[in-house]
Amino acid sequence: MSKRDLPAAVVSTRPGIKSDIADVALKRWNPDIRAAEGAADQATISILEPIGEDIWGDGVSARRIAAALRYIGERDVVVTINSPGGNFFEGLAIYNLLVEHPGAVSIKIVGLAASAASVIAMAGDDIQIARSAFLMIHNTWVAAAGDRHALRGVADWLEPFDQAAVDVYHARSGVDTKTIAAMLDKETWIAGTDAVDQGFADRLLGDADVANAAGTSLYQTAQAAQQKLDIYLARGGATRSERRKLCAAMKGGKPDAAPTGMPRAAATELARKALETLNTL
Repeated sequence: MSKRDLPAAVVSTRPGIKSDIADVALKRWNPDIRAAEGAADQATISILEPIGEDIWGDGVSARRIAAALRYIGERDVVVTINSPGGNFFEGLAIYNLLVEHPGAVSIKIVGLAASAASVIAMAGDDIQIARSAFLMIHNTWVAAAGDRHALRGVADWLEPFDQAAVDVYHARSGVDTKTIAAMLDKETWIAGTDAVDQGFADRLLGDADVANAAGTSLYQTAQAAQQKLDIYLARGGATRSERRKLCAAMKGGKPDAAPTGMPRAAATELARKALETLNTL
């Protein structure tokens, strides 16, 4: 299917609304999974982090993707996705950028394309998915605060975004809109083979197209574990400086201080807060 036949998604924001990663998606995401190395002259974009830029510049933003596409020009591009999702509105903006790209867009889902990342994945002329990979689709997921009037207004404001997602998934898969809406309402996980069978992807990736830094181990690499811990700490309110000091402290050092000079007690307290966040999942 050509992305020229896909609908554009309307993007807007609302003060006081935070779009975040669904806990179940973050828990199931394995940052170690990457695409195998491709041809040297191939234009590629990697979406291997949460969607949306935080205040420290981490994450995959529409601005970052726009800059990459400007550099690529009118050439064809391969977009590799392994992301737990994140900012849904930023995901819609990235989807629009890829749909508008003049060259052919090939999508490779190598691990997880959840929530906002699943919308981005629909922007390809050709969508390939690993047999062990998953799409996760659900209604727009946000955090908001306010009284009942404010929250009722937020719910009404979100409806067009859920409908935009329905339209995108329907246009790509051909599944009727009522069925798609029901899939979003209950949160649906779609494995690789099922994604192809249902029309959300065109074909399966070969095993040689996917690389896992952890190899055959059941455990994630230290780098992947640190990346997920950093996200949990950020969600718990730790600053970027505190998160980096904690990660440095966990790598070892003097008995009473981390290599960065962070007191061991402070590092322990940050770790305790991270564990409290993990235990709520």
